[in-house]
Amino acid sequence: MSTAFPVSPPLARRMAALRSSAIRDLLAVTARPDVVSLAGGLPDPDLVPRERIRDVTARVLHSADALQYTETAGLRSLREVVAARESVRLSAPVDAARVVITHGSQQALSLLAQVLLDPGATVVVEEPAYTGALQVLRAAQARILTVPLDADGMRVDRLADLLSAGERPVLVHTVATFHNPRGVTMSAARRRELVGLADRYGFRVVEDDPYGELYHGGPPPEPVAAHFDRVIRLSSVSKTLAPALRVGAMVAMPDVCAAVELVKQGADLCDSRLTQEIAAELLADEPWLDAHLTGLRDEYGRRAAALRSAVARELGGVATLGAIDGGMFGWLEFVDGTDADALLPVALDHGVAFVPGSAFAVEGVDRGAARLCFTTNTSDRLEDAVARLAAAHRAPIPGAAGGQSTQE
Repeated sequence: MSTAFPVSPPLARRMAALRSSAIRDLLAVTARPDVVSLAGGLPDPDLVPRERIRDVTARVLHSADALQYTETAGLRSLREVVAARESVRLSAPVDAARVVITHGSQQALSLLAQVLLDPGATVVVEEPAYTGALQVLRAAQARILTVPLDADGMRVDRLADLLSAGERPVLVHTVATFHNPRGVTMSAARRRELVGLADRYGFRVVEDDPYGELYHGGPPPEPVAAHFDRVIRLSSVSKTLAPALRVGAMVAMPDVCAAVELVKQGADLCDSRLTQEIAAELLADEPWLDAHLTGLRDEYGRRAAALRSAVARELGGVATLGAIDGGMFGWLEFVDGTDADALLPVALDHGVAFVPGSAFAVEGVDRGAARLCFTTNTSDRLEDAVARLAAAHRAPIPGAAGGQSTQE
């Protein structure tokens, strides 16, 4: 009689398309105290309003209800304040019934994929792409097409070419404002062109907007959703208040909200009422929130300027840094043939981390670019980080033919 153990059942087929986020994998390395990280897209913990959150938490906990379940769609008071803020941003009234609160905006993406996408459905994303969206879309077994970005955001003309060639996407995903990873913002003209195409061809637009309030070069154009009701808007307090609150919001038409609420019941029943109560009070205090956001914009603007100055000084002639008018990221492009993937381990040896552009690739592999996050470090630390990066750039790459440096 055989004593062999039975073979374990296989995982679901959708798992074959998934791979770990290169950014998440880097976090273990960047936790080293000797490494200055330009990798993870994190807010500065010293700028998180800890004392205000502590005070609001203590006040909220005076009621036992704060520790109870809440509606699947989210706490009513939070949905109302989100609706009021969105009404201002969209220059049109938004009813609280069109708001669903989620466990961060990433959950909203995941729930939308379940609601809108059958296996094989066509989706269009920007190239380079937000990695969180790619993970969701690959898990949904979507067919992913790409359109490139330039200094004015998504090349909507290239999307029009795909549509003219017969492609019929179910949805188009865009980080239109302060793109992750490129940092660019879609122009107002292209936003209007995008919704015109959505209206003509019948696809939905998912406008992922976690960074829109972090401007320091002047307010960005009106949200894409201001031009068309088929746009689904996603936002989050992770970058403006605190990631640990895990509060995101989706604004969509009632049929999409109802469907998302239905699948959310099967995912987690509801999110934390405690953190929703905290977020609702913070967002509703407009004078405090305006002052807090102004402080973030000013400080992050100084850090973006410090990063630009350091890149010009340390890497001038070998790399260029894209425009930074807000958000959290700068896109560094080497003009001397440097392979950013090969540079990364050398940079880590020099005590600095970044994310290679290839981590955001869908079709092509952009090995000559890197995403730099400027929000986590002070201006002095950013200057030190770029100096370390420049030293790594001058160093030889182990294993390279003839021991050439990254400059060759």
